[in-house]
Amino acid sequence: MKAAEAPFRLADYAPPAFDITHVDLDVRLDRAATRVFAKLSIRPRGTGRALELVGDELALAGLKLDGTPLGADAFTATPSLLTVSNVPDRPFLLEIETVIDPSANTKLMGLYRSTGAYCTQCEAEGFRRITYFLDRPDVLSVYTTRIEAEKSEAPLLLGNGNPGAHGDIPGTSRHFAIWQDPFPKPSYLFALVAGDLGAVKDSFTTMSGRKVDLAIYCEHGKEARCLYAMDALKRSMRWDETAFGREYDLDVFNIVAVSDFNMGAMENKGLNIFNDKYVLADPNTATDIDYANVEGVIAHEYFHNWTGNRITCRDWFQLCLKEGLTVFRDQEFSSDMRSRAVKRIADVRTLQARQFPEDGGPLAHPVRPEIYHEISNFYTPTVYEKGAEVVRMLQTILGEDGFRRGMDLYFERHDGDAATIEDFLACFTDATGEDLSQFALWYSQAGTPQIAARGEFDAKTRRYRLTLAQSTPATPGQPIKRPMQIPIRFGLIGPNGEDLAFASASGARVEGDVIHLTSASQTVTFEGVSARPVPSLLRGFSAPVRLAIDASAEDLVFQVRADRDPFNRWQAAQTLAMRSLVAGATGGGESGAAEPALVDALGAVLDDERLEPAFRAQVLQIPSEADIAREIGENVDPDAVAASRRRLRLAIVSSLGPRLLAVHTALGGEQAYSPDAANAGVRALRNTVLDLMVASGSRAAVGAAVWQFETADNMTDRLAALAALCHAALPERLSALHTFHEAYRNDALVLDKWLTLEASVPAPETLHRVKALLHHPSFAASNPNRVRALVGGFASLNQTQFNRADGAGYDFVADFVLDLDRRNPQTAARLLVAFRSWRSMEPVRRAAAEAALRRIAAAPKLSPDTLDIVTRTLA
Repeated sequence: MKAAEAPFRLADYAPPAFDITHVDLDVRLDRAATRVFAKLSIRPRGTGRALELVGDELALAGLKLDGTPLGADAFTATPSLLTVSNVPDRPFLLEIETVIDPSANTKLMGLYRSTGAYCTQCEAEGFRRITYFLDRPDVLSVYTTRIEAEKSEAPLLLGNGNPGAHGDIPGTSRHFAIWQDPFPKPSYLFALVAGDLGAVKDSFTTMSGRKVDLAIYCEHGKEARCLYAMDALKRSMRWDETAFGREYDLDVFNIVAVSDFNMGAMENKGLNIFNDKYVLADPNTATDIDYANVEGVIAHEYFHNWTGNRITCRDWFQLCLKEGLTVFRDQEFSSDMRSRAVKRIADVRTLQARQFPEDGGPLAHPVRPEIYHEISNFYTPTVYEKGAEVVRMLQTILGEDGFRRGMDLYFERHDGDAATIEDFLACFTDATGEDLSQFALWYSQAGTPQIAARGEFDAKTRRYRLTLAQSTPATPGQPIKRPMQIPIRFGLIGPNGEDLAFASASGARVEGDVIHLTSASQTVTFEGVSARPVPSLLRGFSAPVRLAIDASAEDLVFQVRADRDPFNRWQAAQTLAMRSLVAGATGGGESGAAEPALVDALGAVLDDERLEPAFRAQVLQIPSEADIAREIGENVDPDAVAASRRRLRLAIVSSLGPRLLAVHTALGGEQAYSPDAANAGVRALRNTVLDLMVASGSRAAVGAAVWQFETADNMTDRLAALAALCHAALPERLSALHTFHEAYRNDALVLDKWLTLEASVPAPETLHRVKALLHHPSFAASNPNRVRALVGGFASLNQTQFNRADGAGYDFVADFVLDLDRRNPQTAARLLVAFRSWRSMEPVRRAAAEAALRRIAAAPKLSPDTLDIVTRTLA
């Protein structure tokens, strides 16, 4: 195995030796030889130090200090480092000329070309691919950017900040535009776009009465698909004013949708660049989930203007300070725009599916890592989703008023700063007086805490004792864990379904409906409880933990029917289903029988028209194969897991068939498509019911799915019907998949859905099909969206075929990663995350997965990105 380079450590942080106060860039665009002239106003923080500026695959063409060209003996330059040995001890101007090739930049970091346009991606370390720089987030500079290009090729020239002078260049076919950003920012927020693009334009008036010009740019002909994104942007701007008092600060806000992008979107100051899948939407090409994702990602990147841009992070170890906090903000926005209960369930599903396996595997790391080799590999569910949960717990502990006071102080105190987690938490302590020293462990301690709960009721004394014990499993580099501060929102449900009152509580800090668990084990004694309660713990999923409670099936059914907390109603149904699924997969359950309690619970929700349709749909979606494997934890046989899930779904349909059909029929009325939450919820319930019925294989259900596929007037219903046929591996899927491809063969984003469905069919022939699709005209290995749709879809969604006993699924992904790593290391490394739970497989699969990983690790010239992931996965 190739040796990794020395890691970066939080403990080694030191402030930069130089400040760069102003950056004047002159970017003269050319497809193969773009010239970048950078004027850096540099101020030393000390004396007698050499200036070292990092680069990445750069070619130096010129260097001046205070206007004087430097001789060869005054500096050393490699593609990755520029060192100027003797610089003044006073402020000075360094002028750097570099030459870069955007067309050859397949890494999609720095300046590159996407479908004919020039664009940039500089987070985390892409700016060093444009010019030599102190490319770190604590170097804040004011930028002025001049962009020059052939006018016929790039009539549109966009940069950060506010627009300045622009015009034609006399005697040439070129033109220029100057952009000025008055707010100091780190280099990772630099951006430019140049090309021939269509636009949707609007304006927004801020709470202080300022007019902001808004524009969303996309490929010509797709402008109408940007309208929902524009609406979401305006709603985001208004919400941030209302919820957090944050007003936009520039004269313009631009979004550009590009088709080649490693990430989801990027919050560059005043010029957000988006993966087009998170901008483009219309009823014929986008599902309800796509609409919700557009809304959420538009909001997320806009909210970064304050939590990420105006206040950035001191170093990349503090990444969660901007990402976790902003995820929390976008979740709150979407909850206010849609159904708070359904949004919460969806977010927790995502957390449990993506972050819990990370916390339980070889890639586990704290929300704020203390060490990394490649920062691009730490844009993880732990930093994002768990980071958001930590902020949510802070709100739960402090209350909404205390949390808002802390946030207000954070904005006031650190505007213009590169801040740390300590800075962030200090604001809440200073605003509320709350001691958050133990709470801070959430940022430094990896792993998912496990809580064991046990209750005892004494009818004579009317006393209920609740014992809570917490433990956190060992994770890489952290064998010993300390007790965390865990807020547990709770209720004691009485026989009539209402929460029981209690006279007093002792044994722990109990404030309102929150128990503050701070020790390894605590027993809370509730006095004056009138009847035996059913404890409803972790309401709203008040902490990112795993809860184990020995609840009877009867109590769980009672919770599904009566708990006033929607999340715990859903969780009770999931717990009932998971018990049956695990037993069926490990040989401890009856083959093909659904527990009566589970059928009772699901039927109660299915029939209850007082409940939101979207909530009913969530309850009817039993745990996935990946969820079941995670619950089993060791010696997992994916085939047995899939069989158990298939049997349970068949049993549910057998028991609830007529009622499912009645709901499906009742929700089938004709109405115009609207992506709003209410209409989307109706479609979600109807399509969830259809998916269950199709799983039975009944000809009537299959016929209904085929009919819906052929007649649907929107992508949500059409794709749901096709997915039902594919996930049941029915022969009817073949002609439907062909029809779907032919209908959308010229729409790449829709074809991503087709690629994913092809890759997710749980059938032995799927691997052969996926290999063939690598050579299909609709697939391009150079495009991250296509790669994620096909290869990522196979590895992450097709549990039985990726985890084939013969190891062929592992070998296929390994071969693809090794090939892709030469061109796009970031995307290649992220595909490898699919191997994170390889040690939980049964011995045959475990050995096959390890062999594939070791073959990757032994490959010569492996990128640092992929080497980092494979090394940690094998460690």
